[in-house]
Amino acid sequence: MSPAARAEIVVDVAAIRHNVAALRRAVSAERPVQMMTVVKADGYGHGMVESARAARAAGADWLGVATLDEAMVLRAAGDPGRVLCWLTVPGEDYRPAVEADVDLTAYTETGLAEIAAAARAVGRVARVQLKVDTGLSRGGATLEDWPALVAAARRCEQHGDVVVTGLWSHFACSDEPGHRANEAQERAFRDALQVAEAAGLRPEVRHLANSAGALLRPSARFDLVRCGLASYGLDPAPGHTAHLWPDLGLVPAMTVRARLALVKPVAAGAGVSYGHTWTAPTATTLGLVPVGYGDGVPRHASNAAEAWVDGKRRPVRGRICMDQFVVDLGGDDARAGDEVLLFGPGTGGEPTAQDWAAACGTISYEIVTRIGGRMARRHVDRDQRIEA
Repeated sequence: MSPAARAEIVVDVAAIRHNVAALRRAVSAERPVQMMTVVKADGYGHGMVESARAARAAGADWLGVATLDEAMVLRAAGDPGRVLCWLTVPGEDYRPAVEADVDLTAYTETGLAEIAAAARAVGRVARVQLKVDTGLSRGGATLEDWPALVAAARRCEQHGDVVVTGLWSHFACSDEPGHRANEAQERAFRDALQVAEAAGLRPEVRHLANSAGALLRPSARFDLVRCGLASYGLDPAPGHTAHLWPDLGLVPAMTVRARLALVKPVAAGAGVSYGHTWTAPTATTLGLVPVGYGDGVPRHASNAAEAWVDGKRRPVRGRICMDQFVVDLGGDDARAGDEVLLFGPGTGGEPTAQDWAAACGTISYEIVTRIGGRMARRHVDRDQRIEA
């Protein structure tokens, strides 16, 4: 860490390459399955373009994004491969994405018609994937509306406006492998595929599984799996993945660190931070960490999470503030300027993003995607020992 740096996020692109390659091997152990690496939300906080390049280098066949602007950022960065986008609102301008050969998702006949109109406007055939809601009750056509949507898509194909490249859905409970919704959703998806086939659609790919589904439910892999969180080295189903895949070897790619701004002694009975929600039971030493919820450090971690200072886990004391929080050094001889690891891979004993998630009662997805704010982000490549 630079002596002048206050706080930074360091992302190891070699870890992302490793994880994508490991996931490809795992899901294709029985038969070849295409891999989509999901890089939405700025690569889950890891940097979208850098994560995309690492994923492609590891053999990702597809990239997945939520929004049109994310897809266009990838194209502007020079990525020529298959990219699927799935979250739009009525009236968005699909024309640039159609021109850039981005695969677009339609949930409704109205959305499909807008994509077809954009294709006619630019003189290109739009690549479209149709999403069906099999039980998540979020995006996608209802099962009742699905026959009309696939029939409309087939008409658009016959008119030469679109080509349907994929049919897909999304699990609600794949991180709970025993949940009855998983079987129900897979069955509903298979039924929806039959309806689409009867309508004359012949897509390139059919896909249902996210990271947890890809690893824990082989029957749901179909032609392609969409791996997001696992690509960044985080467990999509804590308590289940390691049991079934003890040798998978995912490596967390993100490390978040800062430098102590101040070290000070406090007496027994001293109240710490807003509201005095923690009071020192004995004399101790506190370290001031110069990041807070304005930088994405969750306030729910107050009095619950730990950071790593001078070879030990140090508990967060008192409320996390907008710009700073306090850790208990227990009287040890730390100094202002010493490094603090909020979380990292965990290989040296430091807390992980999953540890922070458990402390906050949330999921590691939220921890890594929200962290940032005023922190600098730096990419490194441990395989080549260079700044990426």
